Amino acid sequence: MKKNNKSLLFKILKITGITFVISLLLLILLPILFADTITERVKILANNHLEGELNFKDSELSFFKHFPSLTLTLNELNLNGSKPFKEKSLVAAKEIGFGIDVWSVVFGSQTQIEELFLEEAKINILVNKKGEANYNIYKSTSKDTTTSSESASLNLENIQINNSHLIYNDKSTKIQIEAKGFNYKGKGDLLASNFNLKTSAQIDSLSFVYDKSEYLKNKKVKADLITKINTNSLSFVFEKNDLVINKLPVEFTGFFDFLKNGYQMDFKLKTEDSNLDDLFTALPAEYVSWMTETKMKGKTSAFLTLKGKYIAAENLSPELNFNIKVRDGYVKHTKAPYPVEGIYLNLDTKLPNLDINQLKVRLDSLYFDVNKNNLSAILISDGFGEKMTVDSKIKSKLDLAFLNNALQIPNFKLAGNLDADIISKGNYSKKEKKFPVTSGNFELKNGFIQTAYYPKPIQNINLKAKLNSTTGNFKDASFVLSPANFTFEGEPFTMTASFKNFDDINYDVKAKGTLNVARIYKVFSQKGLDVDGFIKADLSLAGKQSDASNGRIGNLKNSGTLEVKNIKTTSDYLAKPFLIENGLFTFNQDKMYFSNFNGKYGTSDITMNGNLENVINFVLSENQILKGNFNLTSNFLHINEFIPTTTFENEDENEVRTEVSGVVEIPTNLNVSIQTNAVKTQYDDITIENLSGNILIENGTLKLTNGTIGIIGATAKMDAFYKNEGTQKAYFDYKINASEFDIKRAYNEIKMFREIVTAAENAEGIVGLNYSIKGVLNNQMEPVMPSLEGKGTLSVKKVKMKGFKLLNVVSAKTENPDIKDPDISKVDIKTTIKNNIVTVERFKFKVAGFRLRFEGQTSLDGKLNLKMRIGLPPLGIIGIPIKIQGTQENPAIKLGRKSEDLEETEYIDGISPVNLGEPTLNNTTPTIQNDSVPKVAPTVPSTKEPTPTPSLQNDSIPKVVPGVPVEKVD
Repeated sequence: MKKNNKSLLFKILKITGITFVISLLLLILLPILFADTITERVKILANNHLEGELNFKDSELSFFKHFPSLTLTLNELNLNGSKPFKEKSLVAAKEIGFGIDVWSVVFGSQTQIEELFLEEAKINILVNKKGEANYNIYKSTSKDTTTSSESASLNLENIQINNSHLIYNDKSTKIQIEAKGFNYKGKGDLLASNFNLKTSAQIDSLSFVYDKSEYLKNKKVKADLITKINTNSLSFVFEKNDLVINKLPVEFTGFFDFLKNGYQMDFKLKTEDSNLDDLFTALPAEYVSWMTETKMKGKTSAFLTLKGKYIAAENLSPELNFNIKVRDGYVKHTKAPYPVEGIYLNLDTKLPNLDINQLKVRLDSLYFDVNKNNLSAILISDGFGEKMTVDSKIKSKLDLAFLNNALQIPNFKLAGNLDADIISKGNYSKKEKKFPVTSGNFELKNGFIQTAYYPKPIQNINLKAKLNSTTGNFKDASFVLSPANFTFEGEPFTMTASFKNFDDINYDVKAKGTLNVARIYKVFSQKGLDVDGFIKADLSLAGKQSDASNGRIGNLKNSGTLEVKNIKTTSDYLAKPFLIENGLFTFNQDKMYFSNFNGKYGTSDITMNGNLENVINFVLSENQILKGNFNLTSNFLHINEFIPTTTFENEDENEVRTEVSGVVEIPTNLNVSIQTNAVKTQYDDITIENLSGNILIENGTLKLTNGTIGIIGATAKMDAFYKNEGTQKAYFDYKINASEFDIKRAYNEIKMFREIVTAAENAEGIVGLNYSIKGVLNNQMEPVMPSLEGKGTLSVKKVKMKGFKLLNVVSAKTENPDIKDPDISKVDIKTTIKNNIVTVERFKFKVAGFRLRFEGQTSLDGKLNLKMRIGLPPLGIIGIPIKIQGTQENPAIKLGRKSEDLEETEYIDGISPVNLGEPTLNNTTPTIQNDSVPKVAPTVPSTKEPTPTPSLQNDSIPKVVPGVPVEKVD
C-alpha cells in the first residue's frame, strides 16, 4: 500500500512538473512566436478604426506584464483626438497594454482584445462650445476587415487605469474636472448596446469647477459605482454609487438622458448620519492643518437633488433642492479656552427652474453657543427681488473675540460686540408698496478684522442700524444708520444715514472720509486681482423725494464733494468696464458737477466737464430721466469697442475670434447733450481726424448734429440718428456732405467705399459726395440691404477713369481708342436707393468728341440693368444705344434700348428678408445672420475683368455701318 501511494505521488508530481514546464515554455514561447502577428493585427485595427493619429516608441508581448493576461504593450504612446482637436493629445501614456484572448490568437482568424491597461497616462478630454469632443476617435466601417488572420477586434470587458492624470474641460457645459493620482477599474461588456458597468475608482486629488466657480479642490475620492448604460438611447442610470470624499461618505443615484434638444436628469446626492468632522474634511486643503488641531463632535446629514429637463430653447431648467442638518455640534481648537457648542442647523432650499426669483429658503433653526454668548436664527422666505414673503427671527449677543478664540481660524482675527434683535414677517412688493412688518436692531461695537491677505486691520468699527415697519406699508418703513464708522491705515471714515417713508423718501445722509478701495479689498481677497483706487467723500445730502420730483429745489439741502481715483465701473450698456482715472464730483441741490473727469474705456481716453441734473430724484425714484450737459474731449476714440462682442474659439481650438453679438443699446433714462471733440477716431478701417459735433442722447436715441470730420485728407459735414430696438436690431439715418476728396484714397482706405464703388479701383482724381441714407442694422451691426433708403449726388470734379470696363469694351469694339480710360469732369451723378435697388438718374459727359449718356438700375445683390448711349461726333446727334444686363460678375452687353426693370425686394419691418420666398417671422425683431446680408453692388459697373469675359450679343459694334441701330439725340 505504501509503495502504491509513493508511486501515485510520484506520478502526480511528475505530471505537475511536466505541466508546469510546458506552461512555462508556452508563456515564454507564445509571445515570441506570435509577437509580430499580434502587433500587425493591432496596427490594422488602429488604422481601420481610429480617427486620431497614433504614435509609440516600441512594443512587447508578454504574459508577465498583467499576469495571467497575454498583453501587448506599447511604450511611450501618444494618441491625438478627433476633429476639431486632431493636433492635440487625447492620451499620452508611459505604456498602454492590450489584453489578448489567447485562444483567438492560436485557433481563431481574428485576434480578440478583451482588456485595456493604462499606466501613468495623461488623459486630456476636451469639448468645445458646440459640444464637439476629442474622444470620438473610434470609427465603424462598413467594409469587411475581418476576413482572415490579418485583423483584430475590440471586445472590451475590463479597463484599468493606474496612477494617471485626467483633465476634463467641457466648454459647452462650463465644467472642468481635474483628477490627479487617478486609479480606475471598470468591468462590463463595453461594446454591447445595453450593459452594466461596474466601476471602482480612487483619486488622490480631485478638483471640480463649474462656470469659473471652484466647488471641489484637491479632494481625495473613493468610489464604487454600478451604472446601466444604453448606447442606443444615450441613457445612463446610476444604480448604486458609493463615494467617499476625503472622509465624507456620499451616496449618488439617478439617471441622465440625452434628448434631441437638451438633457433630462434626476440626480440624488446624499450623506446620512455622518460625523461632523467628516463633513469638514471636504473643506479646502488650507484648513487641513487647522482640523488636525481641532476637536469636533456631532452628526450631520445633507441631501441634494437636481431634477428636470434642461432645454435652452424652451427656457427650461431643472429644479435644485438642498437640505442640510447638524445636530449637537461641537468645535474646539486645542488652543481655545472654550468651545463653540450646541450647534444646531436645519436648512432647506429650493430653486425651481434654477430661477433666483423663485428661490425658497427655510432655515427653521440655527443656533450655537460660545462661552454663554449665543446666536439663534429662523428665516423662511419665498421669492427674491421685487416680490417675496418673509418670516424671520434673529437674535444674537456675541463677543466676536470669544468666537475667534474658540475657532482659532488660521490667519484670521475677529473682535467686537455684536448685538442683534430682528423680527420681520409679511410681504415685500415693490409694485404694491408693501414691506414686511419689521422691528430690527443691529449693533456692532469696537469691531476689528484682519486677514492673511493684508498686514493691517480694519478697526474701530462701530455700526448701529434700525429697521422698522409698523404697518407693513412703504410709507411707515424707515431705516436709520447712526453711525457707521471705521478706521483703516490711519484714515477714518464716518457715515450717518436716515431714510423715512419709503413711499416718499425723506433722506438725510452725511459721509466724510477716505475709502482706500484697493487696500480694503485686499483685506478680504487674494493678491493679483485687478482692483485699485480710492474714494474720498465730504457729503451732506438732505431732502424729500417729492420735492426733488416736483422741482421744489429750494427745499433740498444737498452739498459736498466726492473725489474718485482709479475706480472701475460697469454698465449693461457698455461692452467693457470704464476706468475713472480721476474725477471730482460736486453736489449742489439736484445737480452734480463733473470737474477734471478723466477716464479710460478700452483704448479710448475721455475727458469730461459738465453737470447732471435731477440726480437725487433719479437715484430714489423709478422711471426718472437723468439730464445733463457736457463737454467731451479725447485724443483717441475707438468706436468698435462700444459694440457688444462675443469671443469664440476656432474649430482647432488654437485661436480665438471675436464677433459682434448685438447692437449698441442706448439708455432710455438719459437726456444728455455732449459737445464732442476727438483728435483721432477709429471705426473699422476708417481713421477720422478732428471729429466734432453735438451728441444728444434722449429717450433711447442718439443724434449727432453739426458734425465735422476729417477723413482721407478732406473735411466733411455730417448728421446722424441711431435708435436700437432691443439687442438684435437698430435703425439709423445718416447724412454726409464732402465737397472734395481724393477718390483714389477713398478706395484704398475705406472698405465700404471699395465695396460700393468698385469702378473706382483704378480711378484717380477729385470727387464730392452729398448723400443721405437710412435703414435697419442687424445683430452684427451691418445694414439689412433691402431696408436701405437713400438719395444724393456724387459730383465728379475731375477724374481719370483707368480700366473702366464698359467704356474699354466699347472702345475696343468701335475701334475708337479715345474712349478708353477717359477723363471725366464736372458731372453730377444722382442716385436713389429703395427696395434693394439703386436707381441712377440720367447723366451725360463728353469724351474725345463722343457724347455719352448713362442711366438705369443696379441691385444691392449684384444685378445690373443699365442703359448707355454713345453719341457720335461731331455733335452726338446720331447715337448707338447699349444696354447692360446680367450681374456684376458676369455682365451682358447688348445693343438696343428696351429692358425690364429689376425686381424689387421690399423690406417689411419685423420680417427677415432672408430666403425671400419664405419670410421668417420673429415677433417685431428680425434676426439677420451674417450670410443673409448681401454684398453691396456698385452703383456703376465694375472695372474688374469678369470671368467669363462679357459677351456682346446681336452684332458687334462697328464704327458707323449701315444696318446698325442708331438713334437721334433726344
